[in-house]
Amino acid sequence: MRASGLWAIAALAGWAAAAQAEPISPDDAAKHAGETATICGLVAGAKYAAQINGGLTFIDFGKPYPNASFTAVIFAADRTKFGTPEKGLAGKQVCVTGRIEMFRGKPQIVLSDPKQLVEK
Repeated sequence: MRASGLWAIAALAGWAAAAQAEPISPDDAAKHAGETATICGLVAGAKYAAQINGGLTFIDFGKPYPNASFTAVIFAADRTKFGTPEKGLAGKQVCVTGRIEMFRGKPQIVLSDPKQLVEK
């Protein structure tokens, strides 16, 4: 098996384990930077920014951009897997699972697999 295949299996196992753990609130996500976890909360806004890096999708929790307490990001290469989340997620309770990273002082999870995003 190629190394990339092993990474994918390890990542899916990490997501599954994080999904089993107690979810973290968007406001507490920064305290768990570097960890794989599930963040659940209300989507305050979602936007597709076609002009940024070939097209990024932002799903903001807590408050709308630029005051979001946590953001899930979908890169252009993975966007087709998710459809158009910016059109239907605002105002919904959602959970996202993945590695929490800090970007410009704010916590985020990069979504690459639709299994990482679950509507509640």
